[in-house]
Amino acid sequence: MARRREKRSSATESSERRHNRDESKPRDGEPDSDRRLITIFVVFFIVIPAVSMAVYKVKFADRVIEAEPSIRQKGIIKTDIHFQEILTEHSKASENSSARHYDYPVLAYITPWNSKGYDMAKIYNSKFTHLSPVWYDLKSQGNGLVLEGRHNADKGWIQELRSRGNAMILPRVVLEAVPEELLKKKKLRAKAINLIVTECKEMGFDGIVLESWSRWAAYGVLHDPDMRKMALQFVKQLGDALHDQDMQFMYVIGPPRSETLQMYDFGPDDLQFLKDSVDGFSLMTYDFSNAQNPGPNAPLKWIDLTLKLLLGSSNNVDSSLARKVLLGLNFYGNDFAISGGDGGAITGRDYLALLQKHKPTLHWDKESGEHLFMYRDDKNIKHAVFYPTLMSILLRLENARLWGIGISIWEIGQGLDYFFHLL
Repeated sequence: MARRREKRSSATESSERRHNRDESKPRDGEPDSDRRLITIFVVFFIVIPAVSMAVYKVKFADRVIEAEPSIRQKGIIKTDIHFQEILTEHSKASENSSARHYDYPVLAYITPWNSKGYDMAKIYNSKFTHLSPVWYDLKSQGNGLVLEGRHNADKGWIQELRSRGNAMILPRVVLEAVPEELLKKKKLRAKAINLIVTECKEMGFDGIVLESWSRWAAYGVLHDPDMRKMALQFVKQLGDALHDQDMQFMYVIGPPRSETLQMYDFGPDDLQFLKDSVDGFSLMTYDFSNAQNPGPNAPLKWIDLTLKLLLGSSNNVDSSLARKVLLGLNFYGNDFAISGGDGGAITGRDYLALLQKHKPTLHWDKESGEHLFMYRDDKNIKHAVFYPTLMSILLRLENARLWGIGISIWEIGQGLDYFFHLL
């Protein structure tokens, strides 16, 4: 969601952090070097000890049955998935595109650069509670502010969504205005709030999703206690202003970067301060790995540690507050060039092309709860590919249920069609 994610086109986007795998046997003819490389991933890239499969079975045994029967009966939600099963099943339509399998909030992002998301939002409208098209930026302009992005808004699409379901439409607004000016000047803060509220009223939106925390952190303003307080107060004021107009307000937050919260991290005290002014906190629990440290996108243990830092133990959570936290779920993956130290994000279309071309053996990393495969490109450079599967998604959906939280999906134009059957 931050600028690094805005650079993602169909095959160019970025992400960040690690990996490990199962003892699944290599396919006949799989080079020893590939096996050794996968073993290195296991040892080297999983820093945090993960939950064992035995825990998974205890934790999720009575919940996996919630998946749509048609998918479950096909036996394709599993760890030992074959690439051909994905190629065969990924595009098959759901028998019921409107039935929901979870009662928690589901926020889905849609980006202009992956137009498939617009169609998925229409087809599976009833599976979402909130839809957030990535349309707006609030920028500094001279001594004032300007809200850019109305040209992105598709009124015909919005009208069709309204006719198909009840999902609320909350466009994302990225706060790009210079924070030192915006936060210190009362008139500018009031202007920013007025621009956003007015746009929502004129366009008939149900509210907005605001992204600002990561940018404020990048500018360094969150290291200053006074500026940090002003930042939180601005978010609160915006939320209250939207609530006064019977609109909803969601706020994007990043995961803490370590087990010890830093000044720039969004923590439990911030959650408490904003809880009455914010309807949902879109938590970016993805981008754990990057090209310099290849590995899984969102290891389950890391997710649990992040939630524990924000909410405390899963056995003793404030249910009303937890429901406002929306666990980030990636519908994109990563193709890392191991020896070249390069690579980047891939969409479902890219993933299917790789499966078709390389016919790889998929390995289940029980530590992170993700699948991966290895291949060599035309220049003989070794790659590691991490992309969501039905099993990895289901584990995260069930983890959200266990914590009593919702989910936010980045973003639905990048996923495979049958992912939506699980929602």
